[in-house]
Amino acid sequence: MRPAVAALGAVALIAACSQGADRPAATSPAPPSPETTTASAAQGPRRGPAPSVATPIIGEAISQPVPVRATDGKKHLVYEISLTNTLPHPLTMKSITVLDRDVALLDLQGDQLAHWSRIIGIPSPTTRLGPAQTAIVLFDVSLDDDVQTPSRLTHAVALTNPDPQDPLFPADQTVDIAPVEVQPREPVVIRPPLRGPNWVDGGGCCGTSAHRTALNPVNGRLWAAERFAIDYVQLDPDGRLVTGDPSKPESFAYFGADIHAVGDGRVISVLDGLPEQVPGRDPTGLPLNQYAGNHVVQDLGDGNYALYAHIKTGTVAVKPGDRLTAGQVIGNVGNTGNSTAPHLHFQVMSSPDPLGSNGLPFVFNDFRLDARLADGDDAIGTLFEGASAQFQPGVASRDEKTAMPLELDVMTYADR
Repeated sequence: MRPAVAALGAVALIAACSQGADRPAATSPAPPSPETTTASAAQGPRRGPAPSVATPIIGEAISQPVPVRATDGKKHLVYEISLTNTLPHPLTMKSITVLDRDVALLDLQGDQLAHWSRIIGIPSPTTRLGPAQTAIVLFDVSLDDDVQTPSRLTHAVALTNPDPQDPLFPADQTVDIAPVEVQPREPVVIRPPLRGPNWVDGGGCCGTSAHRTALNPVNGRLWAAERFAIDYVQLDPDGRLVTGDPSKPESFAYFGADIHAVGDGRVISVLDGLPEQVPGRDPTGLPLNQYAGNHVVQDLGDGNYALYAHIKTGTVAVKPGDRLTAGQVIGNVGNTGNSTAPHLHFQVMSSPDPLGSNGLPFVFNDFRLDARLADGDDAIGTLFEGASAQFQPGVASRDEKTAMPLELDVMTYADR
């Protein structure tokens, strides 16, 4: 989604972050010291560990992926790696191949690789790593649902070095880097947080939306809290988001719609009392704890926490310690905090901190996929200017169970 509807606005936060070259290179243990290979007529060769290799880049995964089934029928592994250039001159990434042992699952090259790569603090796509710069590379490894989920992924990064230093750093080098374990767990199964037809998934899984590219520098590290976040807006029967003056929240028919608890669980934290923002204006001067606006954080169990953000002023109906039941009304859709149009920002995360956590996948137990908005550079942005929605051809309306919505899905959530 365009920044006007990006929920927590961590893209703005990251622009103020210093370069990431000072971050620890990796969390995996260092390889043991090389051992000498010897041979004798009786024993033959004795092999030690693989020899160490000088790598011009260092890297690590932001967090371990959790597989999730989406409305395209595919199983998605969604995660990011950071790559830091350790040299005093630029490097160019030619390709990155994601591997399950020796099987290539995804191969990104050229412009396609640039599409999924960003230098920290710079929003434009790139394959160039300047001296000491850190890039974040986003991945969406999609597999047929019947394919066995890998337990571990590795990354082969092919580099071009304009100032080679043979034999350590040749002109062309492929570096195996940033191995990451795939979590052997299922995503949490929940109910949708809204009711009724024509709810649009803005900024959700699994592309390069503002949610996906918003990595938050909080408490000394980067977090991808919004990795699977959805900004919900609702089309009216004519396929429009707004009728009347777009600077008034009441011009959005879904402003004030009920928000429902997605599952059973205790309320961890609540914020209410922040004023409604003026639609179309970018909020400024917000402290960190107000980016989510009026909001509720709920413990869903098993390390899953739900965030309901930008709630309408004065409508939060729960307090910390309350034990919610699935379907319970907790507030109304609003436009508070870092928001420039009424919407519900919903995400599941690994801790109760809306920004200092990693986003976790979730699946809805039951909903109807009605359509998908036509893909484009600003598919939703034009709707805020009064345009009618355009839809992708060939998307059959169907019931979905235990699936995650994809970005631009248009859905009906039944009353139950």
